[in-house]
Amino acid sequence: MKKTMKLMVFALLALGMLACGENGKKITVEELKEAQTVLFNENGTLNEKEAPKVAEKYCQFVKQNSGDTTVAKWLFHAMEIQVMLKDSKKSIEIGNQLLEQYPQSKWAPQTLLTLGSFVYNDQLNDTANAHIMFQRLIDDYPNSDLVDDAQKSIEYLGLSPDEIMSLIMMSKMDVEENDL
Repeated sequence: MKKTMKLMVFALLALGMLACGENGKKITVEELKEAQTVLFNENGTLNEKEAPKVAEKYCQFVKQNSGDTTVAKWLFHAMEIQVMLKDSKKSIEIGNQLLEQYPQSKWAPQTLLTLGSFVYNDQLNDTANAHIMFQRLIDDYPNSDLVDDAQKSIEYLGLSPDEIMSLIMMSKMDVEENDL
């Protein structure tokens, strides 16, 4: 029994070391910046083969450096990659991790807006959760520059691009009429 328990503990430790990337080798910011260079193809499209590897490298850096002041940024970038890959499940997981572990970071309001707009609204067509993300941004970060965007996003939830354009044009015409 003791041998089995020791073997299980050893196996879990080994797996944990592998999960941290490159046999426990500490990832540097320079390596993250270098990884960014392969995110996009020459024509500007997302390199779908390399992007998941880059996102994973960002996440590994976060695991290895939880006290580092830049981890929220790298977590946000990992989420952005998953959004571009249209992996809503991973986008939400990473976004929630950022919001739970780094709620005071400057990346938290942007995470809420991204999750609300691109994941819940666009990818999942889940306007209820999109609304929750926007309202949370407004309530939790009232001084954020993104509050106006969140308010507009709530106003436009569930509308088609044509309907949104019509509303924008109508409000623009109202402003111009008031200027006369």
